[in-house]
Amino acid sequence: MRSPRTGTIGIRMSALISPQTRNRLLAALEPEDLARIGLHAEPVDMPLGEVVCESGHPLAHVYFPTTCIVSLSLVLEDGAAAGIAVVGFEGLVGVALFMGGETMPSRAVVQSAGQAYRIAGNELKMEFRRPSSLQPLLLRYTQALLTQTAQTAVCNRHHRVDQQLCRWLLLSLDRLASNELVTTQELIAQALGVRREGVTEAARNLQDAGLIRHRRGHIEVLDRAGLEARCCECYAVVRREFARLLPEPVRAVDHD
Repeated sequence: MRSPRTGTIGIRMSALISPQTRNRLLAALEPEDLARIGLHAEPVDMPLGEVVCESGHPLAHVYFPTTCIVSLSLVLEDGAAAGIAVVGFEGLVGVALFMGGETMPSRAVVQSAGQAYRIAGNELKMEFRRPSSLQPLLLRYTQALLTQTAQTAVCNRHHRVDQQLCRWLLLSLDRLASNELVTTQELIAQALGVRREGVTEAARNLQDAGLIRHRRGHIEVLDRAGLEARCCECYAVVRREFARLLPEPVRAVDHD
């Protein structure tokens, strides 16, 4: 188990909602609810490729990403995996805890390195049951996450790898305050449920078109509008649902 990045349990509200570190779910809470939850939050590093929780294993914590992205994937018996959703500073990892379950059906892997706030599962469940701004907010987030999961399944079945990669890149950008992702082609291939060679070819095509700049372990988006034009409709469906259900647009920065 990783150790806290800095400090001890008991994070000041200003740190929880600062532009550099905030998670949008935490930032949307009423001040008194945020202050109470902040007593149980601790900042942790989220290294690239780390398995945050394994499918079927008990959930001890929930994670509120701030500068990292976590991919949720379903894993088959032969080890093959396919991504079903990405989670960044718009959400949390561990919805099963407050939806009545103690385990997740998916594996959660850090797709782009960064930080998150971690809260013990029993503390979050207590807060969820308390009359506050937390419960309706988390339920709306869960509905948006279900939309992303369903749309991803359709996209992975019916659209080309380059369209899937565009969708994944755009959803990832919406969950970062940066145009650059720190990740690997192997992790992207796992997230999309395709062969690494397919990701390599799709990334090369996007780079040749001037939409991204790709180097080992990094992808920089140069032309967001171009990615959106090349993408299938799945990205727009997910983005609209998050914007409708959550108090702020999912988009981290204005690239227009």
